Amino acid sequence: MRILAALILGALVACGGSATAATPAPGLALVLDVRGTIDPASRDFILRGLEQARARNAAVAILKLDTPGGLDSSMRDIIQAILASPVPVIGYVAPEGARAASAGAYILYACHLAAMAPATNLGAATPVQIGGLPLTTPPPREPAKEPSAPKPGEPSAAPPEAASAPAGAMERKLINDARAYIRSLAQLRGRNADWAEKAVTESASLSARDALQQGVIDLVATDISDLLNQTDGRRVDVAGAQQVLATRDSTVETLEPDWRTRLLGMIAHPMTAYILLLVGVYGLVFELSHPGVAAPGVLGGICLLLALFAFQVMPVNAAGLALLLLGLAFMIAEAFVPSFGALGLGGIAAFVAGSLLLWDETSPGYEIPLALILGFALASAGLLIGLATLLARQRRRPVVSGAEELLGATGVVMVNDVSRAWIHGESWQIRADRPLRPGEGVRVAGRAGLTLFVQPLDSNTGEPPP
Repeated sequence: MRILAALILGALVACGGSATAATPAPGLALVLDVRGTIDPASRDFILRGLEQARARNAAVAILKLDTPGGLDSSMRDIIQAILASPVPVIGYVAPEGARAASAGAYILYACHLAAMAPATNLGAATPVQIGGLPLTTPPPREPAKEPSAPKPGEPSAAPPEAASAPAGAMERKLINDARAYIRSLAQLRGRNADWAEKAVTESASLSARDALQQGVIDLVATDISDLLNQTDGRRVDVAGAQQVLATRDSTVETLEPDWRTRLLGMIAHPMTAYILLLVGVYGLVFELSHPGVAAPGVLGGICLLLALFAFQVMPVNAAGLALLLLGLAFMIAEAFVPSFGALGLGGIAAFVAGSLLLWDETSPGYEIPLALILGFALASAGLLIGLATLLARQRRRPVVSGAEELLGATGVVMVNDVSRAWIHGESWQIRADRPLRPGEGVRVAGRAGLTLFVQPLDSNTGEPPP
């Protein structure tokens, strides 16, 4: 009996240990604060944050989202990292007033659990193409008529062509691809796939409460503590295996972007890239016009390369960039070509037009303030006006060197040779209309080779130099 009791006790302990292993003990909840556009900088931050959560064996990783959207390529890399993560990822749109628009909606659908704070919204996930780079940002469209509500138990009908009406084959491809992509994510996480398609085809958006009622998200939480309490005990599918979350007493740690991420984000900001481009062009022009200075050329080359890096990761409008560069070329040519202001005025007009078109207005987070554009345009115009003023003054100044400078110069006839005169400390062969006296003052009236034609002065100016 004692042996049997020992065996039963050992079996109970083993079962208890197995049950404990099935539910992870509360541990670390790593919060990744993602704000602003989804670009290579935020992609790098999220991927490294998820890798850190895996290395530290965190209980859960929380993506705290507040984004207007961003680049499709960066968004897809983030989603692939979420799907492959061995650590459960919770998407949380916060704080109050935040949004997960466009690319943020896709990322929220990809997370193992989706949550929102009160007074937040998500949606508007229609892709557009700007400058050859696909984005997940809704284009401005006329409001579409709402389709008739489906009957209970029937799937939602596809929106009519007039509701989404893509402009061409490429846009249809982008929309169909995005619709299938977000639907697959919704089906993977068991969320409302029909509304996900509406977010793509009709740029639909929802508030936090409406999203919870329609099964788009899993819960509404006021803060991180409330979120961890509500997610405790929930089952999620992580890498093909069911896992029970134990988050109630987790230690919350917020991962802040490091200096590298902040630097990349600052360089990729449209205003910074715009200024870097202009400084780079002006620096190289100054170096070419004043060879040997070195500093403007070095600064211009670095700024231009940084600007090109920023442009290749942002939705640049090719026509806007071409107009901007053309305007700069016209304004530079005005300093070397006598166009009487035509090149300068045309360059300023092309510069302003290109700046306005450089990033499309439908891309949230990629706008350049009009005041900055006008400021640079006025500065360039002031530079051209100042250069023209300096050139006009230079033309009115008397000649101080060269052959033309001898015209009007005065000198003294040499004492020992009246056929020569001292002019500017040099001995010149001279000719005059009448015989000249030694030491007589003369003025240069013309030149033929090395012979000067002179006219006698009314009075002598002094003895020739020794």
